[in-house]
Amino acid sequence: MFDFVRNRRMFYLLSAVFLVPGIISLVLPGGLNPGIDFTSGTIMTIQFDNPVDTDQLRGAFNQLGHSEAVIQQSGGSTFVVRTRPLVQPQQTESGDVGTSERQQIEQKLTQDFGTMQILNLDQVSPLIAEQIVRYAILAVAAASVCILGYLWWAFNKVSHPVRFGTTAIVALLHDALVVLGIFSILGRLFPAQIEIEATFIVAVLTVIGFSVHDTIVVFDRIRENFIRRSGETFEDVVNHSLAQTMTRSLNTSLTVILTLVVLMLFGGVTIRTFVLALLIGITTGTYSSIFVASMLLVSWHFGELNFLWPFRGRSLRPARAS
Repeated sequence: MFDFVRNRRMFYLLSAVFLVPGIISLVLPGGLNPGIDFTSGTIMTIQFDNPVDTDQLRGAFNQLGHSEAVIQQSGGSTFVVRTRPLVQPQQTESGDVGTSERQQIEQKLTQDFGTMQILNLDQVSPLIAEQIVRYAILAVAAASVCILGYLWWAFNKVSHPVRFGTTAIVALLHDALVVLGIFSILGRLFPAQIEIEATFIVAVLTVIGFSVHDTIVVFDRIRENFIRRSGETFEDVVNHSLAQTMTRSLNTSLTVILTLVVLMLFGGVTIRTFVLALLIGITTGTYSSIFVASMLLVSWHFGELNFLWPFRGRSLRPARAS
């Protein structure tokens, strides 16, 4: 049986390899490349009956005064276009209503490329963008508090149940930071393709839920083995618990990962950022539930985290009979 506990510092080092570059990228100016959900703007899906070249479409938007437009082809003659907020028509003193920017775009594109249709158009105001950021932060904070409380209650039959909750939260923050860090780096390398949108927040929250679910399964087996293997050392109990849950965790994760890979390849450009965030996060979550959360529990038990926590490591054996 592989000795996970003895090699825990190697797992910490591997986590640092992924975390440190991402954190550096996050703290530097322009850490994340925000989409219109966070900066305000317009996103529209346009479909043409005739073949249209991306450069030709970009030229048409330049003529319309939208040189900032980001254009992505999502398949065939369908394009996703992101621009600054479109100007709405204003009513004059005589009661006439001017032409909206949407109408100007439709007229120009029809003139240049023939029959076209705007399949979808969404506009986000700066106020809505601020609300999305605020609610996302509140959601992560509320989830962390609930997770800590639940694990404290669920593992109250072992001494220091707060350790299980705390290390689970550290693991989920590890996963969230890896996703954010990788997206920060990718956003710098591919600014037109990688933008942070509202669906990205949904993906991060989903990753947090998956990570905690997987971590709870591992921790629950550790708790059970504390009772069943009361004569074994702490590290042996953890090693046996990880060996018992490894196959289950990998099989569950691989099923999800394979599905996400298919969606990444064939799902279209509109969901690519969402799927990529899930793919990175679930892969990281599987790793952290086995090699981060459990190893932190071991390090805390042996007093290796005393520089972070003032209380010395003590036994996590059951506080009372099951």
